[in-house]
Amino acid sequence: MTGLTKTSACSVVLLLVVAIDTGFSNPLKSKESWGYVDVREGAHMFWWLYYADSPSTSYSQLPLVMWLQGGPGGSGCGFGNFEEIGPLDRDLEPRKNSWVQYSSVLFVDNPVGTGFSYTDSDEAFATDVATVASDMLVLLKQFFNKEEQFQSVPFYIFSESYGGKMAAAISLELTKAVEKGTLKCNFAGVALGDSWISPLDSVMTWGPYLYTTSLLDDYGLREVSSAAEAVKQAVDQGP
Repeated sequence: MTGLTKTSACSVVLLLVVAIDTGFSNPLKSKESWGYVDVREGAHMFWWLYYADSPSTSYSQLPLVMWLQGGPGGSGCGFGNFEEIGPLDRDLEPRKNSWVQYSSVLFVDNPVGTGFSYTDSDEAFATDVATVASDMLVLLKQFFNKEEQFQSVPFYIFSESYGGKMAAAISLELTKAVEKGTLKCNFAGVALGDSWISPLDSVMTWGPYLYTTSLLDDYGLREVSSAAEAVKQAVDQGP
């Protein structure tokens, strides 16, 4: 994964603010905000919030969804926002259907080193899922303290691919924090989209799944199953 220096990351955000506030027309109607949280010494995580833009319901009465991208190293503020579910597409044109029409959406560049999130040194990168989860808990505590209006609305974590692995660990730690009273939010659930939690289990199901959906014939099934078995043997043997 690649990180941005503090100067370059802040410069990109500043350019975006200038583009919206001055010389360019802004097609975005919904309210938005963003910021950084220092999650550890030398580790800085970026979040970007779109308040729900519903014609009939106030954002304070609609759920809050946090989107976690895969990778690890895919930028939620980039891919998830402009390529998938945000209010604008990558050409900055309004998306016909956006999640912001039904909920407030919080994009987080996670883990640090992804997108606008950056570290002061290579030693500050997250090297395991436990650190990813603890970093996110620091961010969420500061976010909900800052955006108190979201403490009572249903809060969901949505994820895709490797983001599902991170979302599962984050959700567990979030549940513990809510129960202990160290973080105030109405955590309502987690959704794991094509989550990459157990790579081996995923690989072993590819052949049967593709065969069942008629994307493989008998010969193709044998070929894919053989390759998957080779992967399993390599994993069992270890490095």
